[in-house]
Amino acid sequence: METFQRKRYRQAGIDIEFVQDNISFSVQNTLRGLHYQYPYQQAKLVQVLQGEIFDVAVDIRRQSPTFGHWTGATLSETNKRQFFIPEGFAHGFCVMSKTALFLYKCSYNYTPEDEYGICWDDSDLKIVWPVPQPILSERDRQLPKLVDVSPDRLPCVEKK
Repeated sequence: METFQRKRYRQAGIDIEFVQDNISFSVQNTLRGLHYQYPYQQAKLVQVLQGEIFDVAVDIRRQSPTFGHWTGATLSETNKRQFFIPEGFAHGFCVMSKTALFLYKCSYNYTPEDEYGICWDDSDLKIVWPVPQPILSERDRQLPKLVDVSPDRLPCVEKK
């Protein structure tokens, strides 16, 4: 299966140079996120190699008309779908199968000092997660609501 071809993605409007690939393995009911990097932002192209997840992207760009809005997709080894998360969006996913092996391409190298996040259950975002009581990392349990994130730690809509 071909999972990436630059020319095909460029024709679809995704003209990104990916510089890093990551693989994540998680067990059922694990929820990771919502994570983002700033100021060194990452666009991501995500897919599932084994299992099934529910994947979410949240627009966190200040002054965006869709600020705080989210979209989600079910990704699995069976449907072979991919999900593109542009720069300026927070990303999270939860595992719906017994286990999941998750692959994501990133447009910028991971820099721990630039990593931030928003709590998965932020009531203002109204994300409908398929797992009501997820398994969370200690770090993800401590993430703030979007309204509590300092504006200087959020991206802004680029002026054209």
